[in-house]
Amino acid sequence: MDERRLAEKLKARSRPALDQAVRRFTPYVGTVICRTLSGRAAREDVEELTADVFLALWEHAPDLDPAQGLRPWLAAAARNRAVDFLRRQRSADPLPEDAPAPGGGPEDLLVRRDQAARLWEAVEELGEPDRTLFFRYYYEEASLKETALELGLSQTAAKQRLFRGRKKLKAMLSEGADD
Repeated sequence: MDERRLAEKLKARSRPALDQAVRRFTPYVGTVICRTLSGRAAREDVEELTADVFLALWEHAPDLDPAQGLRPWLAAAARNRAVDFLRRQRSADPLPEDAPAPGGGPEDLLVRRDQAARLWEAVEELGEPDRTLFFRYYYEEASLKETALELGLSQTAAKQRLFRGRKKLKAMLSEGADD
């Protein structure tokens, strides 16, 4: 079912449509949250924020515009939840003024953020099912067998896709480093 049809069913408050949206877009929502958080949250926090996005989707389903599909709405909701999480963390955990900067200082932090952003942009260019395979296997640390089964691939095919994807990512990132 395409995104527009799925959004129409959600707007009509179809519970099976919500279940399908959760299955289909959990990796996407998780990736948006992870990119926004830039590694400043535990895996459990990411999972909780992802669940919050789908709860919000259900609550706001009558307001959806099916013509826009679901990805734009989900991405905005995921970013908003992640930014709110960071704000809460900042106010809850103030650092002492004399605390050393993590990772060697602001320059190193900027370099790491830039590298992480470039990596995720490259992963997003892989297309499906490789994008989801990379996210589930490398970020969520799901087993290869489990991930392959979810994507309808054999374990051997998933291994091959990961191998070829790593080579492609390396080439893409090396290409961007020369600019």
